[in-house]
Amino acid sequence: MQKIEVLIIEDDVRVADVHRRFLQKIEGFQVIACAHTGEEALDWLLSFSPQLILLDVYLPDVLGIDLIDKIQAIRPNTNIILITAATEAHIVQDAYRKNVTDYILKPFTFEQLKESIEKYRMKHFILQNDEKFTQEKIQQLWPKTPAHEKVELSLLPKGIDPTTMNHVINHLNTIEDGTTAEVLGKNIGVSRSTARRYLEYLVTQKQAHTELIYGSVGRPERRYFITHKLYEQNETN
Repeated sequence: MQKIEVLIIEDDVRVADVHRRFLQKIEGFQVIACAHTGEEALDWLLSFSPQLILLDVYLPDVLGIDLIDKIQAIRPNTNIILITAATEAHIVQDAYRKNVTDYILKPFTFEQLKESIEKYRMKHFILQNDEKFTQEKIQQLWPKTPAHEKVELSLLPKGIDPTTMNHVINHLNTIEDGTTAEVLGKNIGVSRSTARRYLEYLVTQKQAHTELIYGSVGRPERRYFITHKLYEQNETN
């Protein structure tokens, strides 16, 4: 799998190094450079085309929110995640209008960054599709959770992100024969361990059910089924 290239734009060298080390722990990403000013960032963008930028707002020569217009003019297909201490209304509003992928407030944890990055990766790989999009793929980009299968998203525990949970539920709802954590992870763009964490949470909430499927060779697979589909199958049998 080709790695997603990332440019870090952060004036504090130590914080930029934290970003870099965090990304090294997440599969599928490669930091190509760290820029500490807006001018340096634009120089990098004239030579490289990163798929993702981690951008601070408070840079020594320009506000990051103002730098976005120049970034998009040079590399319109590059996505931006803002990582900043800025909470001013006009900055947040500008970020939203300029289609910033995510907005992470400092200080942040590795888990917060990881969830944001994995959500981005999932959508990035879905958008690489060069054929007609299926309803399943479209729902993964703009997830909707039907009322009859809704998890209480406001009460989700730490480490369970509402958007990713919606993607998991939507995917389970489109398949008839269940899925393994590995297959789910590949289909929605997250790691196998992350997929398993969400699936096991759904099991604890009785939103999903597991079965061991025995093949002709090898160990049995632990497969997950959305609960309401099992009820529908039982009613028709």
